Amino acid sequence: MDYNNNNFSDENKESSSESTTEVHEHNKEKEFSTDKPKKEVKSGSRTGLHFFLGGLAGGLIAVALIAVLLFSNILPLASKADENTSSDSGTSNNANVVKTMASDQAEVASNIDETSKAVVGVANLQQQSVWSESQEAGTGSGIVYKKEDGKAYVVTNHHVVEGAEQVDIILNDDERLNAKVLGSDSLTDLAILQVDGDKVTTVADLGTSKNLKVGETVLAIGNPLGMEFANTLTKGIISGLDRSVSMDTNGDKQPDWVTEVIQTDAAINPGNSGGALVNAKGQVIGINSMKIAQNAVEGIGFAIPIDSALPVMEQLEENGEIERPLIGISTASLNQVPPQYRNEIKLPEDVEGGMVVANVQKDSPAAKAGLQQFDVITEINDNKITSLLELRKFLYSDASIGEEVQVKFYRDGKLEKTEVTLTAKE
Repeated sequence: MDYNNNNFSDENKESSSESTTEVHEHNKEKEFSTDKPKKEVKSGSRTGLHFFLGGLAGGLIAVALIAVLLFSNILPLASKADENTSSDSGTSNNANVVKTMASDQAEVASNIDETSKAVVGVANLQQQSVWSESQEAGTGSGIVYKKEDGKAYVVTNHHVVEGAEQVDIILNDDERLNAKVLGSDSLTDLAILQVDGDKVTTVADLGTSKNLKVGETVLAIGNPLGMEFANTLTKGIISGLDRSVSMDTNGDKQPDWVTEVIQTDAAINPGNSGGALVNAKGQVIGINSMKIAQNAVEGIGFAIPIDSALPVMEQLEENGEIERPLIGISTASLNQVPPQYRNEIKLPEDVEGGMVVANVQKDSPAAKAGLQQFDVITEINDNKITSLLELRKFLYSDASIGEEVQVKFYRDGKLEKTEVTLTAKE
């Protein structure tokens, strides 16, 4: 998770200067041409020539001025009456194109204006030292999705509020409200905040991400690069659906989780995180989360589908955390085992991958099932397990609390298996 410059404004400035330059250059050519040796002409002819040249110069200047006014948006390109006239007189195809574009833009503008009021700023405040007060460590965006019993609820990204000692919500009128973090989850990158709802006037309309189509128009609303550019809106399309993006949630530079996201080319910049991805009706269909930050990459941003986010939001609001199945072990993949411990691991030559048990928690499901340090887990319920990513994906996506699973593992070079009953993570 670049400034959102108005390209039309920049282009207009360039167009205006180019038009003026052309007029000036043309006049210089005319002045240069009048310095050439002149032939004797009668006074009547000279007067007529002066009138002709004067009229031509005046006409060119008038055209240039009109062009400048048009490109600067001082004069409208066409009024509604002009559009209707041109539609009636033109072909039916042209009329349909004009009407579709006009109605589409009007519909988006009227609904997006309301939705943008439900997108707020989220400030992460942290104390730099024991001698100083908490200072703003970063800002992101959030969506007001619910107002109930005098409280308003905001969904944002986990990484926006991570490490915060205090979180503030910044409303559209720049008023700050202290927020309480009800719950946060690093795997789904979602967090729920609660604020006093007295001054919150707008709640977002949550749509669905179920029937989205590639190519569909979407808009991203947020606060790129901080509150200076609050409620910036960028437009794009859905570039891809059900994209799987690997993430490193524990900081070891190894992917340990995969998240399913919507891909869009609508600009998503630092500060947009937690903001809204909306459809043409102004309904929230995703929560802006990240972008690919590489010099060679442009226009690849990702949003969490709202249908995937809603169950997580509900659990975080009610319980403060996400309940997930637990085995009760600390593990590392074979290639991550420190050299001094590798002689403790004995495997057949044909075994190329697995998860080495580094530690077994006391009274955990793994302890009760008899798993020990340096056991190498290779399968759970016939699913190959060669990385923390595959282990987590099975536990959090395919397994459930209370389920009994079969674990295959190697101990002292021999294949063994055991049954593990998964419990909730405390």
